[in-house]
Amino acid sequence: MNTATQDSTGRTRVFVRGAVQGVGFRPFVFRLATSLGLRGWVCNSPEGVCVEIEGPATARHEFLLRVSSERPPHSYIYGLDTIELDPAGYADFQIRASSSEGERKALVLPDIATCADCVREIFDPGNRRYRYPFTNCTHCGPRFSIIEALPYDRANTSMRGFVMCPACRAEYEDPRNRRFHAQPNACPQCGPQLALWNAAGQELAQREEALQKAVLALKEGVIVAVKGLGGFHLMVRADDQAAVRRLRARKRREEKPFALMCPSLKAANVLAEVDALEARALTSPEAPIVLCRRRAQAPVALGVAPGNPWLGLMLPYTPLHHLLLADLGCSVVATSGNLSDEPLCIDEQEALRRLNGVADLFLVHNRPIVRHVDDSVVRVVLGREMVLRRARGYAPLPVRVRAVLPQTLAVGGHLKNTIAVGRGHEVFLSQHLGDLENTTTMAVFERTIRDMTRLFSIKPERVVMDTHPDYFTTKYARSQDVPKIGVQHHLAHVLACMAENDLEPPVLGVAWDGTGYGCDGTTWGGEFIHVTPNQIQRVAYIRPFRLPGGEKAVREPRRAALGLLYDILGDNIFVHDDLATIRAFRPSELRNIRTLLNRSLNSPWTSSVGRLFDAVASLLDMRQIASFEGQAAMDLEFSVETGEECASYSIPLRQVKDVYPPGTWLIHNSVYQTTHILSNLQKQWIIDWEPLIRDLLEDLQSKVEAKEISVRFHVALVQAIVTVACAVEEPRVVLSGGCFQNFILLSKAISSLKESGFVPYWHQRIPTNDGGLALGQILIVDKTNCF
Repeated sequence: MNTATQDSTGRTRVFVRGAVQGVGFRPFVFRLATSLGLRGWVCNSPEGVCVEIEGPATARHEFLLRVSSERPPHSYIYGLDTIELDPAGYADFQIRASSSEGERKALVLPDIATCADCVREIFDPGNRRYRYPFTNCTHCGPRFSIIEALPYDRANTSMRGFVMCPACRAEYEDPRNRRFHAQPNACPQCGPQLALWNAAGQELAQREEALQKAVLALKEGVIVAVKGLGGFHLMVRADDQAAVRRLRARKRREEKPFALMCPSLKAANVLAEVDALEARALTSPEAPIVLCRRRAQAPVALGVAPGNPWLGLMLPYTPLHHLLLADLGCSVVATSGNLSDEPLCIDEQEALRRLNGVADLFLVHNRPIVRHVDDSVVRVVLGREMVLRRARGYAPLPVRVRAVLPQTLAVGGHLKNTIAVGRGHEVFLSQHLGDLENTTTMAVFERTIRDMTRLFSIKPERVVMDTHPDYFTTKYARSQDVPKIGVQHHLAHVLACMAENDLEPPVLGVAWDGTGYGCDGTTWGGEFIHVTPNQIQRVAYIRPFRLPGGEKAVREPRRAALGLLYDILGDNIFVHDDLATIRAFRPSELRNIRTLLNRSLNSPWTSSVGRLFDAVASLLDMRQIASFEGQAAMDLEFSVETGEECASYSIPLRQVKDVYPPGTWLIHNSVYQTTHILSNLQKQWIIDWEPLIRDLLEDLQSKVEAKEISVRFHVALVQAIVTVACAVEEPRVVLSGGCFQNFILLSKAISSLKESGFVPYWHQRIPTNDGGLALGQILIVDKTNCF
């Protein structure tokens, strides 16, 4: 090609797909194009960003190279399509009004923590936004919590009721200003404002006075409900034991840890040992709660996280939080503005009603929140961030998958619920919705489905659900007038981890959790699932044991321990009053449970590792009755000191004599009444915990320390994973399920698998608990042709 041809004037239309709205992408394109002497235009569209550039071929080529490599922070591009066109004769380069035509494919960005430039402005007395609690720019601020429709324009957000003053309008319309088309752009003259209300809803103060009175109230031990970005926080001073105790009583939250908000990274370091990776997570644009190891003598009330060596810390992520914490000068409890098991309050009138008797004062504002968005929770494991609760900062960014998906809805599980919608190569996972234990949360679940399908213009052609017949999500799915697919709980866990790690079969999936409905009608939770291109097999599982009392055993570890002991000792166990488990019951309770076990009444079988943790915690007298899900397992984990090593208990692998019965199913399509049968297995194994429990009882008799027993128990479980992996001879091992929130179990499993020559995979940005189920469910749509 000669130089004349290279420099010939032409026109290129560019479609940019990805997270490119609300991040300053159009002004970036404007600056790049004009610096290269190109003419044309750029606009937002439902598909992303559309650009036309006209000029010499060399300049257009350079534009295409640089648009990806120099893109704005917080944006990412997964598609850059170009079409060559004849010149149109543009005179300059313009930023055009957004187009609403076309299929909605643009991505909705999560809410982003306040950037350094905006923080400097709110603390600069010479700046017109000095101490303005709603300062933002294209690099930060609300997105997902205020957007109502695409494209992401002010008219499609909850900011449309605030008319910009001339100064803000000038910024908004200047492509060289960092507030160009920052949709929530506002200032003290034209934007949202604060107010302080008492518990009756009477206004006590406005604007700066409201903030100062809230600070004074917090200093005096008052419980203040603060309307933030995606909902309300309940706040008290973190070092005020009486205030923390009062908050627990009013919120009906007995022992579950509270999160803390610290004024700065330096203040966080006073409370906990914050390493470099944890500091990076704390100061990231996502600004999640990060689990950090508590310092000895940390100035935190004991009631913040009873018996827990970890503190959940976060930094201010809105201007309001920055101002509040800076004026207060200390860390605060910042827990969700709700009663236990209820969704977050997002509206001030709703907060007055639902938090009546909980909060003394309400610091509110008049910027509407479109949808509730909880704080995300992260911990660092072996040098990687691991999201335990995915909400603010992460949702609803999609997971890109290899399969081409039809328009699909996945409704998730019952606990830690999220829903997902999928189309093409994208799966959009909702923010954390919580446990579907009451009508309020169920209503939020249904509203989120309507919200996500509308926002992403998805009309589900099928719905995917858990196979548990009594889940609210399952009942909802069955009520929909589209084909339904049921996916076994633990298979969904494995598929979610595969999708996040971009894995295709074959893999060995290890799915360990507390509860999941099994193919045989029992409660599973200690599963090894071999996923190959042609079939799915449950190749191994934890030896089942009884749970006397059924659902009661989930909150009473002592019942799991009795079921375990009864399986190996029979009636003899009821005379062992030297065991803490037996002493935890009244004689009348023991008689009733003995009847249940002897007659096999309300004593379902389980292979759950979560319940196995509960049983061991009871035997060690760490926890007999739990106040929240997973508490007993946490007690066991916390008893292990980091780096502590000792010999493992024996937990052998035994081959099953009777092959898993044909005719049971992992997936069932209830519309077409087709059943996918598990293949006849040549080998299937049970991990037998009996030798472990017998050795553990001997150690108890010998007065071995509980922390040493706990280490041996953890190591035995890790050894079981490695043993099954060796038996199956599958090099890649996927770890998923709520049990792998356990830092000790996960880190030891990863290390041991690597040492044994396997390649382990675990979750990073998608929760390993039931918050990731919807992603795994939706992936089965592409895999049903394998069975």
